Amino acid sequence: MDTPLAPERPLPYYMRSNRPRDLADELGLAEASLLARHDGPEVVRLRPEMAALLRALPALGEVLSLMRNEVAVHETVGQFGGIGIEGMSALVVNPPLDMRLFLAEWRHAFAVEIPDEAGPRRSVQVFDAAGDAILKVHLRATSDVDAFEALRDGFASGSRAPLVVSPRASAPGPSRPADPDAFRRHVAGMADIHEFFAILRRHGLDRRSALDAMDAAHVRPLEALATTRLLEAAAAAGVPVMCFVGNRGGIQIRSGPVTTVRAMGPWINAMEPGFTLHFREDLVGDAFVVRKPTRFGLLTSVELYAADRTLAAQFFGVREPDRGENPAWREIAEAL
Repeated sequence: MDTPLAPERPLPYYMRSNRPRDLADELGLAEASLLARHDGPEVVRLRPEMAALLRALPALGEVLSLMRNEVAVHETVGQFGGIGIEGMSALVVNPPLDMRLFLAEWRHAFAVEIPDEAGPRRSVQVFDAAGDAILKVHLRATSDVDAFEALRDGFASGSRAPLVVSPRASAPGPSRPADPDAFRRHVAGMADIHEFFAILRRHGLDRRSALDAMDAAHVRPLEALATTRLLEAAAAAGVPVMCFVGNRGGIQIRSGPVTTVRAMGPWINAMEPGFTLHFREDLVGDAFVVRKPTRFGLLTSVELYAADRTLAAQFFGVREPDRGENPAWREIAEAL
């Protein structure tokens, strides 16, 4: 099962690259379109039965789950499990994997097997309507290859039709609440952090515009270099951090210590066993410390936004359920 594929012709350069997203941009194509154009057994287009596909992922065993956006890449090693699906929303809670998934955005999927001198590189890749990657599940040496082949064969669509992608949806522009005072009262009266989403809907605001409307007691702007300082301070103090990175189709969360922070070219990297965060600090448009009221006191987050005002990453302090936040985390965030 582990014998590399032996194609009769050399693989095109984009199949050998570790930067398919960048190459797709250079060619003026969506990444999913690049995969769909490949004429060979290395790429198999899958039927868009996304809930069933998600339920098939646990059989792969230990994998590397990758979720990214324009600014941040979040990689966690673990096994899919603890899957709950309600309508078009799904949860994966099988630590260290912790995900919130929005299946309505899952439009295209592929099983990919690329020959390599070290052995085939296998993955299941999911894309949105614009052909941008939502989730990539990379097999590891310990993964179940038979399960991958069963998934690939069982979900294969057999389609060779051109992949149709939509233009990327524009991020919402700035907006203001019709009643700013009422909005601020509702924020100040929160008892649970999850009430924030209902408040946004009630006042017709996106997350970034809501920060513009909140008062100084609950939001404070930061310089764009806040991420590096945050991670370095958490590493120095031994304070565990929750890191959220997502896109239109999902959010991936990791909770744990940060010990190693390194800059490599334009990327800032937090590297731990089984977890890596890659971050382009130069692509951050805005950064904030945000304080949301709860019945346990204020919960402090550091939020980073891309230039188009979409959320790139969030950081919280790790805390016990039904308890207030770690004072050491709050001190780090407030010192930024």
